[in-house]
Amino acid sequence: MAGIIDTIKLGGTLVLALPAAIAGLELVMSGQTNYGVALIALAIGLVVVQHWLTLPSDIPELLAKRVVGTVTKESEPDREDDRP
Repeated sequence: MAGIIDTIKLGGTLVLALPAAIAGLELVMSGQTNYGVALIALAIGLVVVQHWLTLPSDIPELLAKRVVGTVTKESEPDREDDRP
């Protein structure tokens, strides 16, 4: 499940990618296929790069997630059915 920060980052990327994709679709519909496909590819590339690229500013967040995941692991419950 994505956190609130990831959702905000995706929203910011979509603010830039959606107008390019819409303009690309309009260009494809009007017959200028090369420019339209280029804009659509740019929009898809923006979203993919934002999702997969790790920036140096993201490293502390990744480390914090890993530490929290290690600290909050659930221990196995006591098995009371083995006792006489």
